[in-house]
Amino acid sequence: MTSPIDRSHRLITSLEKGTWTSRTYREAVLKQIQSVVPYDAYCFTTVDPLTLLSTGAVTEEGIEAIHDRLFINEYMEEDIHKYAELIRSGEHTAILHTAMNAQHEQSPRYINILQPAGFGDELRAVFVSGDACWGYLTLYRKTENSFFTEEERLLIQTWTASIASMLRSTSLTLVEEITSGSPEEPGIIITSDTFQLLSLNAPAEYWLSQLRMLEHIGPGVLPRPVRAVSSHLQRKNRVERADDTQLTPESPSKVCIQLPDGRYLILHASLMQQITGQDQIAIRLEQAMPQDLLPLLAESHGLSSRERELLGYVLRSYSSKEIAAAMHISVYTVQDHLKSIFAKTKVSSRRELIWYFVSRFQLSNEPAI
Repeated sequence: MTSPIDRSHRLITSLEKGTWTSRTYREAVLKQIQSVVPYDAYCFTTVDPLTLLSTGAVTEEGIEAIHDRLFINEYMEEDIHKYAELIRSGEHTAILHTAMNAQHEQSPRYINILQPAGFGDELRAVFVSGDACWGYLTLYRKTENSFFTEEERLLIQTWTASIASMLRSTSLTLVEEITSGSPEEPGIIITSDTFQLLSLNAPAEYWLSQLRMLEHIGPGVLPRPVRAVSSHLQRKNRVERADDTQLTPESPSKVCIQLPDGRYLILHASLMQQITGQDQIAIRLEQAMPQDLLPLLAESHGLSSRERELLGYVLRSYSSKEIAAAMHISVYTVQDHLKSIFAKTKVSSRRELIWYFVSRFQLSNEPAI
């Protein structure tokens, strides 16, 4: 006879047997959670494991109305239970009310954003598989309802490994080749520091429509990945001006996103310093190229960090002797690593390896490697 805890755990692990897209899986998880951990609102976002920036969220109107301020809080204000903090802590789940312990001033997010919007508590979870984080979940309860309990937090905690594994697998479904249909020129968006869209070119309009389809949002809403790279850039710029090198984020203000048709889109934010007036933010949008997909391919085949380093040299046409010198290992060790990479990727030569990681993803008008 199974215990209530085992039955609850299977609510989530049973989803591992299904065939899902990233979005449909997240929607199914939310439905299962609601049956045992009631909530009034939610935001379930996937993230780029290299930069931890949003690649799209499943949310609802109550949270969408305050989402801009939540982005600003996450990247530009000091607060408790930041997602990056939860990843580092290894705990991976936390309840806001429990941490505040009746001292509400500890959380500007609660005082300035959640409480005015009618929310009294939040439960956060981050989903880590191996060394990479693949998503964040935040559940909210209205002020008039009870706070989240420790038992509910622990229940969510037991699900994090299964959810992380599924977010990883649904994010690593690669198309066999880069398809046509994307704009030839990069998209350029200019925004204000408060996410106001100031100008854009035609390719950017196309890419925004693709992102809105991904997130199921209307034409008047700026997609969350755009706001994420913008917020991250502003945080970096503020820290650099403060000359606090300990806080400067190492990752670029960049995110790689898989679109519904399998293509990958790269967003990269840059600061535009105005001669007069407020600085603006330029965001470049363009289809991912082979070098952008290498980390995803390496992750999907479980290559070790050492194997990934060696793969980089192979793709730059280094000989075994040159790789050995660069990595300070013997030529025999290079061959051992290559055999392991060949086995994991199911190829039998360097030429096949280069085709698998680079050539098959090139556009038709690019020269083959």
